[in-house]
Amino acid sequence: MSQTIAAISTAVAPGGIGIVRLSGDEARRVADRVFAAANRQTVAQAAGYTALYGHVKDGDRVVDEAVALVFAAPKSYTGEDVVELSCHGGPAVLRAVLRLVLQNGARMAEAGEFTRRAFLNGKMDLTRAEAVMDIIGARGEQAARAAVAAHEGALAKRLSAVKENLLNAAAWLGAWADFPEEDIPEVDAAALLPRLQAAGDEIDRLINGFDRGRMVRRGVETVIAGSPNVGKSTLMNRLCGFESSIVTQIPGTTRDVVSEEIQLGDVCLRLSDTAGIHETADAVERIGVQRAKDRLAAAELIFAVIDASRPLAEEDRQLLAACHGRKAVAILNKSDLPARVTPEEIIPYVPRVVVASAKEQTGLDDLTAHVTDLLALTDFDPAAGMLANERQLACAKRVQTALNECRRALADGLTLDAVSVSLDGALAALMELTGERVTDAVADGVFHQFCVGK
Repeated sequence: MSQTIAAISTAVAPGGIGIVRLSGDEARRVADRVFAAANRQTVAQAAGYTALYGHVKDGDRVVDEAVALVFAAPKSYTGEDVVELSCHGGPAVLRAVLRLVLQNGARMAEAGEFTRRAFLNGKMDLTRAEAVMDIIGARGEQAARAAVAAHEGALAKRLSAVKENLLNAAAWLGAWADFPEEDIPEVDAAALLPRLQAAGDEIDRLINGFDRGRMVRRGVETVIAGSPNVGKSTLMNRLCGFESSIVTQIPGTTRDVVSEEIQLGDVCLRLSDTAGIHETADAVERIGVQRAKDRLAAAELIFAVIDASRPLAEEDRQLLAACHGRKAVAILNKSDLPARVTPEEIIPYVPRVVVASAKEQTGLDDLTAHVTDLLALTDFDPAAGMLANERQLACAKRVQTALNECRRALADGLTLDAVSVSLDGALAALMELTGERVTDAVADGVFHQFCVGK
């Protein structure tokens, strides 16, 4: 018998509706101890996928009016009996309802415990379970679509095709080795190699697509860099759509890093406005300049801002040199003033150049197009199925390594026993990725990252 767990499954903040969720063998009976339906029907009697209107009561005292939604096992999110008490969304009301539920036989759910039960009860594999938090935390439309696709099984389907291929190869090897007296065709390296190659190619594609997927899901660490008074803070404010950074004509106004998350086209940028990079005797300003240099060195994407109304200074050239060979867009700002710098002077350092005026809000569409192209997101398909996190990537790399060993063993003419050992390693890593063979420690690590109530 599974313990009945309960938690608030909506944000604990003022809202129209809040939900206290219960799951477990006693979920219906616990709900009946705190909920009275207006038609006097009990939750225990209710059919699955039905709703009862009534009140949550503490003895004779009405705590709140509510709707009890009933989901009967095994056709529920967790695979167990589930009851959701939909109340008014006030934090005090939700806490009072949860407290009553806990006093009447449920225990507090741990982080991710509802989804963990869904995984353990075979409602979803581990990749689909991990997608739940990606849906909740999606920072943009593309990220949300990718997470929904993963939750619907896009990655699981790609991995299933690889697993079937490898299982067939392993079965062929095992049958030929274990039953020599049977009329089983001898394993031919020339016939086995294409199976391994096809599986390896698909794993390679998943690994190679990880960085693009991570950019879409988690956002791109982006820094706005340049010398003082080139318009970095004005650009920051235009991209944010509000006054995030202080803007004055005084050099050195920005002394610390100002960070915001923004949506530029289809990609989320974790954008940082930094102090102007220059030589200074001011001790405080020096700290800001060093922080700007540190952010520049660590950034995944750089917006190198140049004041186009004045000739290139040595500090501008140093910045452009630091951007060479990296993902960067040079922004020739202040195009509303007479130009003293041309794109041709910049292209040898940074091939992508935008002529803009942050003050007049021009050039931002060109910047969006360059960023999308630079991050190789033009043909990005969020529904294709992709590796979603470092755990999945590590497993996929182990599959890749094991398959490479299989192919080398065949090429070097080693015994088929050596091929079988590596093939078993590939299958073990693949099944850890999907959760078919996963230790409690791995599962704990996955669900520990979830919020309580999901």
